[in-house]
Amino acid sequence: MLTTKLMIPSPRTSVVNRSQLLARLQRGLDRRLTLVAAPAGFGKTTLLSTWLHQTSYAKAWLTLDQRDNDPLRWLSYLVAALQTIEPTLGQGVQQALQAAQPAPSEQLLVSLINEINQIKQPMLLLLDDYHVIENQAVDDMLNFLLEHMPNSMHLVVATREDPQIPLARLRARGQLNELRVSDLRFNLAESSEFLTTVMGLHLPDQAIAKLETRTEGWVAGLQLAALSLQGQHDPSSFIETFSGQHHFILDYLLSEVLHQQTPAIQAFLLQTSILERMTGPLCDAVLNQTNSQTMLAQIDQANLFIVALDQQRAWYRYHQLFSDLLRQRLAQQLSQPELVVLHQRASHWYQQHDLLLEAFQHATLGHDYQRAEQLMLQMPLHANGFVSAMLNWLASLPSAVLDQQPSLLVRYAAILLVLGQTSGVEPKLQAAERGLQQQPDNEHTRDLIGQIAAARTTIALTQYQIETIIAQAQRAFAYLHPQNLPFRATTNWALAYAYHVRGERQNTNIALSQSIELSQQANDTFTLILASIGMGQLHESNLELYRAAATYRHVLQLAGEQPQQIIYEAQLGLARISYQWNDLAAAEQHAQQSLHLALQYEQGIDRFILCELMLAQIKLAHNDLAGAKRLLEQTEQLARQHNFVQRFAEIAHLRIQLLLREAKLSNAKQLATSHQLAFCQAQIALAQAQPAAAITILTPLQQQSQANNWPDQLMQACCLLALAYAAQGQNEQAIEWLKQALPLAEANQLIRTLLDYGPTMQQLLHTAQAYGLHSSLIEQVLPLFTDNSSIKPQAKLVERLSEREIEVLQQIAAGYTDRQIGERLYLSIYTVKVHARNIYAKLEVTNRTQAVARARSLGILPQT
Repeated sequence: MLTTKLMIPSPRTSVVNRSQLLARLQRGLDRRLTLVAAPAGFGKTTLLSTWLHQTSYAKAWLTLDQRDNDPLRWLSYLVAALQTIEPTLGQGVQQALQAAQPAPSEQLLVSLINEINQIKQPMLLLLDDYHVIENQAVDDMLNFLLEHMPNSMHLVVATREDPQIPLARLRARGQLNELRVSDLRFNLAESSEFLTTVMGLHLPDQAIAKLETRTEGWVAGLQLAALSLQGQHDPSSFIETFSGQHHFILDYLLSEVLHQQTPAIQAFLLQTSILERMTGPLCDAVLNQTNSQTMLAQIDQANLFIVALDQQRAWYRYHQLFSDLLRQRLAQQLSQPELVVLHQRASHWYQQHDLLLEAFQHATLGHDYQRAEQLMLQMPLHANGFVSAMLNWLASLPSAVLDQQPSLLVRYAAILLVLGQTSGVEPKLQAAERGLQQQPDNEHTRDLIGQIAAARTTIALTQYQIETIIAQAQRAFAYLHPQNLPFRATTNWALAYAYHVRGERQNTNIALSQSIELSQQANDTFTLILASIGMGQLHESNLELYRAAATYRHVLQLAGEQPQQIIYEAQLGLARISYQWNDLAAAEQHAQQSLHLALQYEQGIDRFILCELMLAQIKLAHNDLAGAKRLLEQTEQLARQHNFVQRFAEIAHLRIQLLLREAKLSNAKQLATSHQLAFCQAQIALAQAQPAAAITILTPLQQQSQANNWPDQLMQACCLLALAYAAQGQNEQAIEWLKQALPLAEANQLIRTLLDYGPTMQQLLHTAQAYGLHSSLIEQVLPLFTDNSSIKPQAKLVERLSEREIEVLQQIAAGYTDRQIGERLYLSIYTVKVHARNIYAKLEVTNRTQAVARARSLGILPQT
């Protein structure tokens, strides 16, 4: 974190009095946004820093640069800026931003805005140099902040270009205060004051008027002209020949200013121009000298387009235009090897001061692939800012360079997988393999072969290719260096998934334990969370629900206060456990939180299906058959639309439970047969009064579950066998099977497992009591059958739509696509989709057509 980005520039001792503009800025504080937009060199920063030192508002300053196009980095600095007003503000958001995979930006902004709302004193936040922002995602975040920030907050944006936010709407609402070129350019009186008082020139009025006319009041042009005039014996002749287009004037004056400096100053200016920000020790390192702080002070005093970034005037930056020209000249004067040396020195200095990102960027700017690669390997894959910096650099490299550096290709593939992107990964892995064939067989190349195999385990996992996961994992372990802990941890996690699918639970436990241990040693929180979630799921399968719940809660602690996408499975696990404990309110809360997180994944990821199935199951538990059916149909439609084949059986299982409740046994049987759901087939046989057929199905399932030590399936088989023998009138045998199930159910409080079997289980439990089988769980569950059956779905009034949701609904009714709605309402496409889902949920519909029809029937939309 570069704190100099947060410092309000010190006002110069001698500036032009611009009282009218300062008054306009002060009057604009009753609006939401002040926009100061003009090309470079019109005095935006000087005016604003002067104003901020005069206003009584609490204020925060943030100077932006190109790296702030990373939304998470932008938000990190935004929080840091606000903390200069209130140090405790946004600490939860700051913690979340350091997590392995932070929550969506909009969600973090909501949390931040809520905290800002607690601060009652008037405050303003100034974003300087916003024109460097080119990422629409950052523009969307700024727009969200503008829309939702409290009235006590005022936002100021200084930029060369208008930001991509709905300025027209703000202007129409009277929420925008604007200062443009016409406001900022110097008039004749201000030009005279500037040239005479600030720059120390004594020119005749006619000469000043000519300069003012030819520069059109452009402050930087006047300053550059004044610097050139300081060495002129005949100012009038210079002014007479001073003409040309705007950018030509700029080039000419900068050349004249630069050439009039001493060789030492020129060399200093040129060589330090590679730096975004400068301080004496950093410049000393780059230039291999010892007097840089003194030279910076001299340049500052000479007004050579340098800006002090702190009160102590230790850190500086060049005016952007000046910096651009200096870099252009530097590239012309120095050879590529000489430039590389400068960037290498800067890179070394940043690394010594624990600024790995800046060190990496200077290595890349110097085309020092080897050093950049070394630094990249030290940079965490999951930290803010690092991933985008590495990915951008790798994407910029020519194929010829990548093909000669297999390690870069492997790293490229790993970064894409971290971002959840699998397309394009395999070709990079194959290219790396071809490159490795030309490399000597040593520890390094073997480790890269192992990393390639590890990457393929992850790809196979996303495609549910179990045998491929196992084969590639074995290859990865054979080649990975013993100390490559992160890749070994990730490989163990993927292998555990494959073992779990195959029912090899002991091997699953071993692999997960290894993954957890290795990720802890490597300080790899991302993989630690994944492996811990896997361990929680294993505990669930083994009917160790209390251990599972504790594991899932630990995952939430690892993730910090703000949720992350990957922890949706922990929330879903807590939903399943709460359901078993018959805490349906908690189950629904966890399931909703899980669904919210799962929906953050890119389209085509099936994470949300299981969340919606859980919510449908909860509706079934409430006897809301219509609600469960509606949600289940919506979920199945989405699964088929996206061809989520791996989820079809789980959807079918819940559909069968619904069909059994509706007594549609023929449909249920057909579905169970087509998906080969043996336990469901047994349930259907019991419902059809065919207990012998059920016993035939269940007996081998019970034997297999017991032989493999699968407690969850053993519990299910024993319960159904008990019901089957009871249906045959063989109560003693039924009680014996129930005796095997009850200890498992009692130890884990599996209340819903018993309740969901309905009246036949209720009758069996009464029979068990009559036979002298006493259990605290039976006594706890029996009253719930009556209570449960009395729960009826209540007719609900439609939850009120928000104003924004009504706006979106109106656009839907008009036939606009999600993208078109986003463009018309200045919303991101993701935000439009979230609003649409909320609308469907509130109106209890599943698609656009139903939503419009329902809204018209309720009077929300006019009848056609």
